[in-house]
Amino acid sequence: MEVIGVEQAEAPDALNEVTLRGRVSGEPQQRELPSGSVLIGFRLVLARERTPMTAASKQSSDWIECAAWGARVRKQAQSWHDGDQVEVRGALRRRFFRVGEQGRSSVEVEMLSGRLVRRAAAGGRESMRAATG
Repeated sequence: MEVIGVEQAEAPDALNEVTLRGRVSGEPQQRELPSGSVLIGFRLVLARERTPMTAASKQSSDWIECAAWGARVRKQAQSWHDGDQVEVRGALRRRFFRVGEQGRSSVEVEMLSGRLVRRAAAGGRESMRAATG
């Protein structure tokens, strides 16, 4: 995967702030991009609140991809584990990249700060699955 570019809007009154609190799904993974940049990628599972948009949906959660780029937040995200409850503060980013010959993009949250809210019980999500059968 090769990063092609990142769009930036430079409006003085623009605001791009995200705060999410949810459960880490899977172990955070370190990735090195062709550019040499290193990031820690992880997925957050968030309970879906009832809104006019979601009222008719049977889906009870949303999965959000997150990426920690700075050294401090990479170290923090790498210490998290599957099933941990965490809070992430950051910004929405659209990244452009190539997979083979095709250009693709994805939207993710760039983690600028975060904190562990509650460590997962021993066994993490696997113990939760076993309990719910």
